[in-house]
Amino acid sequence: MCDTFVALAPATLDGAVVFAKNSDRPAGEAQSIRRYSTATHSPGATLRCTYIEVPQAPRTLAVILSQIDWMWSAEMGANEAGVVIGNEAVWTHEPLRPPSLLGMDFLRLGLERGETARAALDVITSLLEAFGQGGACAENDPGFAYHNSFLIADWHEA
Repeated sequence: MCDTFVALAPATLDGAVVFAKNSDRPAGEAQSIRRYSTATHSPGATLRCTYIEVPQAPRTLAVILSQIDWMWSAEMGANEAGVVIGNEAVWTHEPLRPPSLLGMDFLRLGLERGETARAALDVITSLLEAFGQGGACAENDPGFAYHNSFLIADWHEA
């Protein structure tokens, strides 16, 4: 399983936010560091995530992501407003849905649309309620699927 941690002031000497995450993706699966700029989008536009389309936001924030090469989404990242998110696999008995949004999709959507940690959480939960979560989490293994949890932080809260 992945490991993620965050330390906020006053736990850090200089008041900085320290965020770290490792990624334990399947062997041989590549990740790249990718940057996407701030953008504005036409009313009614849709966005193709890993498996499904969702309504596009009117404006998206610039993000830097550790992006899995075969996926639209990411394992971890940060946005221009200082929000950081890391995801964790959650092994549960809760049934998985057919292909929908992946946990990694929620992560990227939260970063692109959330200017604070709380706003990113609201983005993730509203999209989860609207579209659910499901689908293979590995490119060549349709049985490798799981739910996700997230560590979300900004300068003020986690």
